[in-house]
Amino acid sequence: MHLAPRDTQAFRGNFTYRNSRKAIERFPFPFPEDDYRYSVNIEPHRLPGPKGSVYEHMLDIDEHYLSETAERDMVLMQDPGRCLAMPHMEPACWDLVEFVMSCYAKDYPEHFSFERQGDECLWENRPLKIQQRFRFGDPASLPLPPMEYIGRQMQGDFALLDQRHGDLFMDAGVITSPADWSLAFDAGMSFKQWHGPVPLAHEMGVFERALKYLCAIQAGGPVRRLNWTMTIHPRMDSSPETYHEWGRDRTTITPDNVGKDVFLRVELQTLVRMPRSHALFFGIRTYLISLDDLVTNQVWARRLHRVLKGLPQALVDYKGLSRYRGTLVEWLSQYDDDVEPREYSSIGSTT
Repeated sequence: MHLAPRDTQAFRGNFTYRNSRKAIERFPFPFPEDDYRYSVNIEPHRLPGPKGSVYEHMLDIDEHYLSETAERDMVLMQDPGRCLAMPHMEPACWDLVEFVMSCYAKDYPEHFSFERQGDECLWENRPLKIQQRFRFGDPASLPLPPMEYIGRQMQGDFALLDQRHGDLFMDAGVITSPADWSLAFDAGMSFKQWHGPVPLAHEMGVFERALKYLCAIQAGGPVRRLNWTMTIHPRMDSSPETYHEWGRDRTTITPDNVGKDVFLRVELQTLVRMPRSHALFFGIRTYLISLDDLVTNQVWARRLHRVLKGLPQALVDYKGLSRYRGTLVEWLSQYDDDVEPREYSSIGSTT
């Protein structure tokens, strides 16, 4: 990996999470324009992407790998239901094992290795000090069910979507860092059902077009998109199940703590067709950046101010910004010098 794993940091309690300068520079800033509206912002995940970027490899890992896998262990210890696989998804779970191990070993050979001869496999994860021999397709040869075994070693959440009747169903996944949604609630739902709460997009026909596009994804043709929201503190687990721990944080923002306590949260969502099961891997790789760090890039600071200032109220409410959007916009206004958009509209665009 470009940034070697370092000591684990906390996404809860005293919040010791922080980004290095390199992590700030490669952050996937999600706004190519001065305003934001829902759209089918899906593009091919062409590989290799720009060197050093979050798009370089199929599955991006970075300096927070140890911290995020430690966080996942804590969440699953408290709530094992965040890992769920319906019985008919077992072939997809084994697809996932080979997919992740192969990608990690190919793209980060200094940290991972994977050898397979027939069904006999040897996997090594050096950062987590794991070495495992197992027989592909035999769950008894692993210490945990296959999806959970590899899911605990992944950076980022994921779901495995079963495709049937022209629709996609959330029938498996490991979701320990959701942005205010629940795998336990959405499990078994169709694509349109789990997107039901999203405002405006349904009237625009966004999800109908997206579903048609996603169902047509072929093996070897992965795609990606960016999604975003804001969060208070660098908290990865902002699930409905833990709302009692983080909900009140939205009432604590003042002009004095905006830069330190408010984080832009961006998801790099990757969809990949699994070769044997034909399930869709839906990867949700989350990146956090404090506003103090974000505004070190003047173009990002100016653009975020304009995006949030013009955000429709329905999206403000949906993204949970209602209580502090005004404070946030006012604080960001100091970085907006009213430069005409045409002078910087292409700078900082990542989509």
